[in-house]
Amino acid sequence: MEEIQIQSDNYRSSSSSASSPASRVPSSNFFYLRKPGSIRQPISFEDSPDWDDTDIEVRVEEGGDSIHAATTPASPSLSKLNSGSLPSPPLPEGAVVARKIVGASVVWKDLTVTIKGKRKYSDRVLKSSNGYALPGTMTVIMGPAKSGKSTLLRALAGRLDDSDKIYGEVFVNGAKSRLPYGSYGFVERETTLIGSLTVREFLYYSALLQLPGFFCQKKGVVEDAILAMSLGDYANKLIGGHCYMNGLRSGERRRISIARELVMRPQVLFIDEPLYHLDSVSALLMMVTLKKLASTGCTLIFTIYQSSTEVFGLFDRICLLSNGNTLFFGETLACLQHFSNAGFPCPIMQSPTDHFLRAINTDFDRIIAMCKNWQDDNGDFSSVNMDTAVAIRTLEATYKSSADAATVETMILKLTEKEGPSLKSKGKASNATRIAVLTWRSLLIMSREWKYYWLRLILYMLLTLCIGTVFSGLGHSLSSVVTRVAATFVFVSFGSLLSIAGVPAQMKEIKVYACEESNRHSGAFVFLLGQLLSSIPFLFLISISSSLVFYFFVGMQDQFSLLMYFVLNFFMCLLVNEGLVLVVASIWQNIFWSILTLVSIHVVMMLSAGYFRIRSALPGPVWMYPVRTISGYQALQNVYDISVDTSSKWENLLVLFLMAVGYRFLVLVLLQLRVRKNIPVLRFLQCNQDISNTR
Repeated sequence: MEEIQIQSDNYRSSSSSASSPASRVPSSNFFYLRKPGSIRQPISFEDSPDWDDTDIEVRVEEGGDSIHAATTPASPSLSKLNSGSLPSPPLPEGAVVARKIVGASVVWKDLTVTIKGKRKYSDRVLKSSNGYALPGTMTVIMGPAKSGKSTLLRALAGRLDDSDKIYGEVFVNGAKSRLPYGSYGFVERETTLIGSLTVREFLYYSALLQLPGFFCQKKGVVEDAILAMSLGDYANKLIGGHCYMNGLRSGERRRISIARELVMRPQVLFIDEPLYHLDSVSALLMMVTLKKLASTGCTLIFTIYQSSTEVFGLFDRICLLSNGNTLFFGETLACLQHFSNAGFPCPIMQSPTDHFLRAINTDFDRIIAMCKNWQDDNGDFSSVNMDTAVAIRTLEATYKSSADAATVETMILKLTEKEGPSLKSKGKASNATRIAVLTWRSLLIMSREWKYYWLRLILYMLLTLCIGTVFSGLGHSLSSVVTRVAATFVFVSFGSLLSIAGVPAQMKEIKVYACEESNRHSGAFVFLLGQLLSSIPFLFLISISSSLVFYFFVGMQDQFSLLMYFVLNFFMCLLVNEGLVLVVASIWQNIFWSILTLVSIHVVMMLSAGYFRIRSALPGPVWMYPVRTISGYQALQNVYDISVDTSSKWENLLVLFLMAVGYRFLVLVLLQLRVRKNIPVLRFLQCNQDISNTR
């Protein structure tokens, strides 16, 4: 205790001045002003259950706080000053406030998460965390890097990996149950958007993938989501831009990723780092938008690393973590009081979140060691001499014995002693609808992605013109047949090699699928079938345009049936290579290694294609590979081992078709393995027994 007292005294002396939380409250008009006129509340949450019994309303007398867990009356202010949040100005006259409909309360008790190490479950990322989140409020999970913020968020949402172990209890509306599909939304820290779609198109296709019912019924939901996230000015703009126009900035992109989850009108919304890569202005706009969303009844739970003073004033409750330990849970201003009581008051000119992280981030110990006994031109560094390990122990011990911890336990007891209505799933779109939506969306993307699709078509035409002019005017001698075989080999081989140009586009599609599948908006089979159906028109366009030019330049037989077979054969080759690209891209998830692997595979395919050495002479089954044959003459049978049987060409075409199907089946297996590896599991039924055994 003497060490703790010494460190506290040193920190007090290093601060220029400190004040109580009440003195740090800025004026009510400091944060933002609503625009005058009518305000439309975009999210009505009409599908969320109402509490039948209003007796569950809880009033905590110790802290002077009044929390309504059931019927919460509409209030124009963000929260009361004496409840710990900073106030906002009243609504202007004539403003229309939507009916308050309760979302869902989320409570976690003694929540512990253990990550499997090399030998056993030894890494306890989260340790006996307690807390709650109520409808119409914003609960923020804050802490330094690797403090357990995202782990707690994923544990509450039921999105932990299958290899993780979870102990403790999670309650939704007072009952131990998992959040059903459609009742919650989860926004990852980094999401993949489709740059070739406008904001309205992107959200509309997302609504079609998520919601059941008719297409026309989902336009209103999309417009509400656009309005909820203040995206009206960008609704008809391309997300990624085009030509010389820049795409949307990171702030707008972040709000689009949140709006995608709002089309389901969730009762609970989880967001991992909503201010990730945002500047101060974009961060404030984001938090004001989320505050407006919370005022409609949605329960917001999100993680954050640090924020400005203005953003901090918009939070309702804060859960402060460090190395998996809970250092505080309660109202935002009460957290300032907690630090002051522990001996670490926040200086007036310092942001509260900066002060919190300065006290509990162990990385600052390195700076202390580096700056010790070292001075610069402006003086010494005695103001950073606080030991974070001591501060963490002090804050944790102070919180456990404080009235704030007792208040949390009381609230958890009150919120879990009586079960409220269970949340119900809102239904999903059928697989047939999802396949149709993904197919049409991919076709629209292909029509706009000129770099990855139309440029490929131009490259194929240039390659065909080059090969056609080189091998034109061959005549009809016996030697010209051999030359035409060489021309065909070059055309098909290099045409297949050009399919590597589609690797970036395929990689983007896989990333979009992974993002949508994590929220159960899509599936592996649905994705592959939609991708296959959408690629067929584009590949057939390349096949018929290139084959027509090559066929007549080289002087093949002037028969329609032979021409159609040549076009179909080249189309199947492109379809096979498209599947091969998907396989390699799914394995590597990296553009460089995917291209390198595909080039190596195509070189091997060229060597074993039967042109440089006939198939019967290839050593063993390892180098045997289906040959892209053409109908030829009896003279070629001994040179290239091409059968004169007319059925052999159809057999080879069947082999190509089976290869195309086989590659996509392999992609399906790879995607299923990836999904199974990341299946979120919450073992609610084992929580009580496991936690009691650990004790």
